Amino acid sequence: TLLAVSTPAIAYDTRHETYTGLRIHKNENIAFEYDIHGASDTTVRRDNFGFGAVIGNRLSDHVTIEFESSYTGLKSKRGLSNFDYDVWANMFNVYLFQEFSDAIAPYAGLGIGFASIWGDINTPSTKLSDSTFDLSYQIMFGVNFALNDRVDLNLGIKYQYYGEIEHKLH
Repeated sequence: TLLAVSTPAIAYDTRHETYTGLRIHKNENIAFEYDIHGASDTTVRRDNFGFGAVIGNRLSDHVTIEFESSYTGLKSKRGLSNFDYDVWANMFNVYLFQEFSDAIAPYAGLGIGFASIWGDINTPSTKLSDSTFDLSYQIMFGVNFALNDRVDLNLGIKYQYYGEIEHKLH
């Protein structure tokens, strides 16, 4: 799943303190892949939005850690088939960054955690539903802009793997 992220973060003095933030992200080509009746895989790709919250702390002048909890979901229709999924991901992230002029900080980060995934596929002849709790990971790159002492704007891109659910016919 490829996610392009535009993230406004509302933070309290992120220079050397614990911070909290809200994130809104745009998913580019988030994928819901399925295989019904042992045929070839079919992938539904759509753009959508998600949201989340973070709490983090700067450990040094170049390292930040944070806990992130986010939600994304999508309802889609392809032909006579309806697809619905919801994902809650809880991630532990580590960022390396370099700050310039106390206002601009390019970063790279890695995250690992767990995601709860719920998915439904409804066709005229089949109704499939499944859920799972799976390992999730992400890779992030971007730039953080300090708008003032309390508000940062983060623009970046990330790749996130949420996990897999397996739909089976009964």
